[in-house]
Amino acid sequence: MGIGSFIRKQFIDVIEWDQQDDGVLMWRYPMQDNEIQNGAKLTVRDSQIAVFVNEGQVADVFSPGLHTLTTQTLPVLTNLKNWDKLFASPFKSDIFFFSTRLQLGCKWGTAQPITLRDKDFDMVRLRAFGMYSYQIEDAKAFYQEITGANPSYSNQQVEPQLRNLIVSNISSGIASSGIPFLDLAANQGVMGEQLKQTMTPLFARYGLKLDAFVVENISLPEDLQKAIDTRISMGMMGDLNKFTQYQVAASIPLAAQNEGGLAGIGAGMAAGFGMGQIMTGAIQNATQANQTPQVVPTPVQATPAAAPPVDLVARLSQLKALLDQGLITQVDFENTKGDILKSLSN
Repeated sequence: MGIGSFIRKQFIDVIEWDQQDDGVLMWRYPMQDNEIQNGAKLTVRDSQIAVFVNEGQVADVFSPGLHTLTTQTLPVLTNLKNWDKLFASPFKSDIFFFSTRLQLGCKWGTAQPITLRDKDFDMVRLRAFGMYSYQIEDAKAFYQEITGANPSYSNQQVEPQLRNLIVSNISSGIASSGIPFLDLAANQGVMGEQLKQTMTPLFARYGLKLDAFVVENISLPEDLQKAIDTRISMGMMGDLNKFTQYQVAASIPLAAQNEGGLAGIGAGMAAGFGMGQIMTGAIQNATQANQTPQVVPTPVQATPAAAPPVDLVARLSQLKALLDQGLITQVDFENTKGDILKSLSN
């Protein structure tokens, strides 16, 4: 190695970061054994910040532009080094470049349901997902809180920590929004803005600016979703008596398909209950007819046969209609019919 090469290696005249990867948030300039020439040029491109660090202590910070490194442009470092105003020799310091480009499309989500208080349901457990964007605003804070003296630091390294920060504080953010759970889906934009206000100071602690925060989806655990669906359905029913009648009528065809007829399990139990009311009513009416005192006719008068009660005839017609439609078995029909006719013959 010639003397010229040795000198070029030892003294740095131009310092810059040709950033190629948008995902790199911090890059340390490779000093090795080199020293910075007094009067060297520091180039900080748009969307970059340069930070000089001396023995782990942050000194001077440079915004975008072309800077000449002298004791006048490095006041903090000059003070730390105890340089006088006539300093003109090379010096050594760690130089870190930070990217201030906007980091877009970052995802957040709750891996497990979080529990929230709600004025309608008292307590609810929900999952939420969305996206956010951020950028470095305070390079000094980002260095002190996140990166330290690493050779480089990427968005993939910091974003898991940011997601945990979001999830751990999302409960208080939703609670402070004051939006009931049933209205969250219709107010996701409002909730996103509220959560952004909650998260902004938390991001600022790490030197980051939260640019946007979006809530894309809110969902409930399956069991709670079913309970809410039931409550919504009840509100849509209106007349519960009519709804109960409808349920019974709808379940009869299903019950008739079971081997046990109306005594089958499942839907058949509901149908059997409804059908049993018809049969029981017919039998009760027949029994009441038997218990009603009979008026004994005089021997000299011929008494015409009494017409069957209208309600029993109607019940027999109902039974026959159910049989014709295949909704009850022949055995069920014959047994109930026999009980009614027997009561009439007594």
